[in-house]
Amino acid sequence: MDPERVAAWEREYESILHDLSDPVVLGDHRRLRETSRRHKDLEALVGVARLLGRSEADVGVARAMLADAAVAEDRDMVRAELDEAEARVAELRRQLRLLLLPSDPNDGRNVIVEIRGAEGGEEANLFARDLFEMYRRYAERHGWKFEVLSSDASERDGLNEVTFSVRGEDAWQRLKHEGGTHRVQRVPVTESKGRIHTSAATVNVLPEAEEIDVHIDQADLRVDVFRSSGPGGQSVNTTDSAVRLTHLPSGIVVSMQDEKSQIQNRARALVVLRSRLLAAEQERQVAEQSAQRRSQVGGGGRSDKIRTYNFKDNRVTDHRVNLTLYKLERVLDGELDELVDRLLGDERDRQIEAGGLAAAGG
Repeated sequence: MDPERVAAWEREYESILHDLSDPVVLGDHRRLRETSRRHKDLEALVGVARLLGRSEADVGVARAMLADAAVAEDRDMVRAELDEAEARVAELRRQLRLLLLPSDPNDGRNVIVEIRGAEGGEEANLFARDLFEMYRRYAERHGWKFEVLSSDASERDGLNEVTFSVRGEDAWQRLKHEGGTHRVQRVPVTESKGRIHTSAATVNVLPEAEEIDVHIDQADLRVDVFRSSGPGGQSVNTTDSAVRLTHLPSGIVVSMQDEKSQIQNRARALVVLRSRLLAAEQERQVAEQSAQRRSQVGGGGRSDKIRTYNFKDNRVTDHRVNLTLYKLERVLDGELDELVDRLLGDERDRQIEAGGLAAAGG
C-alpha cells in the first residue's frame, strides 16, 4: 500500500470532518449531501487502508521470524501465522479495489418506481400488480419506507399503472437494476383451456430528484386539472382535484389523482417530473461518454426483456446474468436478494474488467 496515497486520503478525511461542522456547509443542502457522501467513502477507504498497512507489516514480521526459526515446530507455527497474515492482506486488497471503483452518482438517493401493464391485455395488468406486491414486500424486508404516489386499477383488480416511492439509504443500489421489461408465462385466469400465455409489464426505476437537483421553470409547465376516475373511467371525485403536468421542453407528462387535494396531487406530480428529468439528463450524459463507460453501465433499458417468471416450472430467470432460480413463489414474496446480489456482483466485475483494460491501455 502506497503510504503517500493513504496519507492523502487521511488529510482529505480530516478536512471533510472539519467541513461537516462548518455552518456554511450545514446550511447548503447540496454541498452538505455531497460532503456527507464523500465522508462516508473516505471513512471506508481510510479504515481499510490502515488495516491493510498493519497486516502488511504483520506479513513482514512473520517472514523475518520464519527465516530465523531454527526448530521445525517453531517454523510450522510461524508458517501458519504467515499464511493467515497473507490471506488477510489479500482480502483487504480486494476490499480496497472495490472501494476504489467508480461510485454510482445516485447511491444514497431514494427511488421512484413506475410499473405498467404492457403486452397481454388484462393479464399484463394482473402481472403488474404481482410485481407491485413483490417490491412492496421487498421494501418491507429491508425496512425501507414505501409510499404509493399514484395508481390506476384495471377492471379485474390488476394495475394499468402504479407509481410509488421507496425511501432507504441503499434503495437505489438494490433497485436500480429492476428497470426493464418483466415477462410472465402462466395460464391466465381468463383462459378456459389451460393454455400458457406470455404477457409483460414494464418497470421504470428513477432516482428521486430534489428541488436542488432539477430546477423547473413554471413557464415551462402546462397544468391541467380534471376529475379523478376509477376503473372503467367512472368518476370517483366531484371536484377537479386530479392534476396533469406537461413539461413543454421535454414533452414529459405526469398525472396524479390519488389525493383528494389538487395541491397534494400537484406536489406529487412534481416529485415524479423532477425524477424523470434527472434520469433523462443522466442518460444523456452517459450517451455522450465513451463506449467503455457505457459498457460499465450495462443493459437494463426499458425495452429489454430482463427477467422471465414461469409459473408452470416455478422458475425465475434473469437473462442479464443467466441466473435461474426455482423458487418463484419466494421471489414474488419479496425474496429478491439473491437476484440483486448477482446483478451487483456482475456490475462490479465489469467495472473491474474495464478498469484493468484502461490501465493496460494507459
